Amino acid sequence: MRNDDIESEKAYLATLYDRLDLLRDQADERLRAILLEAGGTPQGRSQREATRSHWAEQLAQMNAVENGLAFGRLDFSADNPRYIGRIGLFAEDRDQDPLLVDWRAPAARAFYLATAVSPEGVTRRRHLRTRGRELTGIDDEVLDLAAGTDGGREDVTGEAALLSALTANRTGRMRDIVETIQTEQDEVIRAGLPGVMVVQGGPGTGKTAVALHRAAYLLYTYRAQLTKQGVLILGPNATFLRYISQVLPSLAETGVLLATLGDMFPGVTARADEAPAAAALKGRTDMLDVLAAAVADRQTVPDDYVEVDHDGFPLRIDREVCEDARAEARNSGRPHNLARSIFVTSVIHTLSLQIAERIGADPLGGDNLLEEADLAETRRELREDIDVQAALFDLWPVLTPRQVLRDLLSDADRLASAAPELTGDERALLLRGHRDRWTPADVPLLDELAELLGVDDTLRSRAVAREREQAIEYAEGVLEIVEGSRSLDFEDEEEEVLSAIDVVDASSFVERHEVIDTRTAAERAAADRNWVFGHVIVDEAQELSPMAWRLLMRRCPSRSMTVVGDVAQTGELAGTTTWEQVFEPYVAQRWRLAELTVNYRTPAEVMAVAADVLAAVDPSLQPPRSVRTAGVEPWAARVRPGALAEELITTVRREASEVGDGRVGVLVPAGLEESLGRELTAAIPEAAVGEQPDLLNQIVLLTVRQAKGLEFDSVIVVEPDRIVAESPRGLSDLYVAVTRATRGLGVLHTADLPKVLNALA
Repeated sequence: MRNDDIESEKAYLATLYDRLDLLRDQADERLRAILLEAGGTPQGRSQREATRSHWAEQLAQMNAVENGLAFGRLDFSADNPRYIGRIGLFAEDRDQDPLLVDWRAPAARAFYLATAVSPEGVTRRRHLRTRGRELTGIDDEVLDLAAGTDGGREDVTGEAALLSALTANRTGRMRDIVETIQTEQDEVIRAGLPGVMVVQGGPGTGKTAVALHRAAYLLYTYRAQLTKQGVLILGPNATFLRYISQVLPSLAETGVLLATLGDMFPGVTARADEAPAAAALKGRTDMLDVLAAAVADRQTVPDDYVEVDHDGFPLRIDREVCEDARAEARNSGRPHNLARSIFVTSVIHTLSLQIAERIGADPLGGDNLLEEADLAETRRELREDIDVQAALFDLWPVLTPRQVLRDLLSDADRLASAAPELTGDERALLLRGHRDRWTPADVPLLDELAELLGVDDTLRSRAVAREREQAIEYAEGVLEIVEGSRSLDFEDEEEEVLSAIDVVDASSFVERHEVIDTRTAAERAAADRNWVFGHVIVDEAQELSPMAWRLLMRRCPSRSMTVVGDVAQTGELAGTTTWEQVFEPYVAQRWRLAELTVNYRTPAEVMAVAADVLAAVDPSLQPPRSVRTAGVEPWAARVRPGALAEELITTVRREASEVGDGRVGVLVPAGLEESLGRELTAAIPEAAVGEQPDLLNQIVLLTVRQAKGLEFDSVIVVEPDRIVAESPRGLSDLYVAVTRATRGLGVLHTADLPKVLNALA
């Protein structure tokens, strides 16, 4: 590589950063100016908030791309060089070619697709390696050798950037792959927005990275639509979300909601563990009938009648009256809380007739003396009567999803009534304490109950109206005080002086001071169960239950989804083994499948071990092809039962020393997590363990469920036979465990190895 090439690229990189700094200063100045403004009409304040949001987003994007601003260059036989980066940058004169092309723009696609066979006009592809603002190296790939300027093949290093990224030590956070996106990945990333795209790929194929880069691409391409509606990325657990949390910001995108299934019901954070069989049972669509019955059971009628006192008059609410009112309410098709008003109205009407018969009867036997206005007033009084309200509430209460589900799962009699089709053992699986913590499998049930119950906004609407009336009354008082405090010095002057009430009335005054919602679409979506997303991306999608899919489909009625997973890695009992099984109820055959077949993460030595496990999971599945070797052979060591913890500590220390600043993952059976975690942290305090371990630590101990989607330089799998035995899908869990390694794999065991690991024996 000629030295003048290096110097030229350094100079151009400095030009790009100078332009970035200027644009950032301008954005900061405009944002500060907007923040200093105040007051104005509601429309003006709304426009000001939109402008503030725009400049805040621009500033965040420019701050996010400080590292790795530019990473590539394309040379053409008949065009100027084209630099590729994380965002687009233009000179003052926008008629000129851009200084830097956003990697998502069509003009940048050749950087990922051009090959020597199909160069697409590209003569050379250059990768720029940087650290901060400094250029540290250049890798060139000459695609048209006849047009190459260096006269030989020594500069053809097309895989250098990719292999450099693959062999770099892990950091505890996922890196973006924007500099090394491969052709099959690019096709998925740039696919259109509409419809369901399923991305099936084995371990190490970059499924998660592709999904995140697809989110960035869609936000760039469909900005107006998706900024308003938002994009949801659903991950398997909170540890995984922390692991991927920096990828989108590094791609200049910050307005995406990252969530787990346990986060998908506002006001509930579901993190508690439960028996896999219980979670699987909750995930079955059988629960639809159970939940509907649980709600119906709360719509009661008396055995004979209920007596209430109203202004000294005893009134009877008969069983027949309640049955008729209940039937009318149920036949309305409304959710429980909304249908309640029909039930109440019907019963109140009957009670008003009882009163009319007593106080309005004609002594001469004629028609009732009460007029309709009298009956209406009687009904109003009955509605406001506390005793009547209490009686009606007992018969048809206002319910919340959390209340119904807690009562159902903590009361054997309620559960038996609502779930007669379940066996006694199945009902026993569901029973728990009334105050037990929520689990992720509870969330789809809460969401389903929210649909069955509905929300009666009548009282809330009345409260909002009252608050506004009170605010207007207060504003009128303020304006009267202002008017009353005017100086009288001008009374004799002919010139008219405007006062506050001449300029604004009380209603407008209130509008000017109403609070504008400044939350982002992602923040508003997180707090709103009824939010509809413009696009939903699901990672580790094979783990979701049928009930979880119902929740997600409600959040995305357009069915614009990217679904990422590997059916060979399904560990949850309620998860799927075929994508057809998932999507048939919602889109029939109207979904498309993209397969990732190249394994970039897992070295061939480790994948040879994993292939035997995969064959036992499903002989029809083919493992992804590894693109590299690590030069480190997987190993297994048998340990005396009483010496497991001691040997693990010794092994972890050795592996940590060998990976340098890389990461060591210790994957254990769930039943050993607590005991081995305690022993490990006692000997190595900096090791991370627990429900949400810190992945930035060099040594992390996790269960296989926690490790889904993660990667480590070195992986130590402990007691693989117990991992297999802990779940009916234990072989899938073992497949996940052995494929987390990017360099070395070791196995510690006290019992015989599972047969699928005989290659290590």
